[in-house]
Amino acid sequence: MSLPIDQGSWVIDPSHSSVAFIAKHLGFTKVRGTFSDFSAQVTVGDTLENSSVNAEVNLLSVSTGSADRDTHLKGADFFGGSEDPKMTFVSTKISGSEEKFTLSGDLTINGKTLPTDFEASFEGTVQDPFGNTKAGFEAKTEINRTDFGIEWNVPIAGGLLVSEKVQVELEIQLMPAS
Repeated sequence: MSLPIDQGSWVIDPSHSSVAFIAKHLGFTKVRGTFSDFSAQVTVGDTLENSSVNAEVNLLSVSTGSADRDTHLKGADFFGGSEDPKMTFVSTKISGSEEKFTLSGDLTINGKTLPTDFEASFEGTVQDPFGNTKAGFEAKTEINRTDFGIEWNVPIAGGLLVSEKVQVELEIQLMPAS
């Protein structure tokens, strides 16, 4: 199947993209955060199967709107950022249709690599007012922090202070690499 995006190398437009996460606090309140320092190289082949993604997130660029919480999240307790401040993803397979697909690959957090699938969708391409081609994608997955060797938590009545499961949500705008 041919893809509705030009073949070649693409990169993230960081000012129009976001890498976000959601974790639960006290078992019921969702705490949202973002990372401001991330990058990806996307190679679009003639098919999904011949395409690839290589991405990196600086875990120390976390922001949740609370300076004290951000300082805690930059330590070893939540993402393992003080020990290994990078989260990386290298695709191993892309399958599905051109609109909805699964992006499978190796996700590394805290120095531990595990196979991870992102459910993704292609949102379209457009030429911006400056004549630049842009392509939009969304992707989501859920990870378990303990699977990556991050065990910190505090027991509370009925559960844990912070959820072990973390949702990762990507809103990505790509542009052709220079």
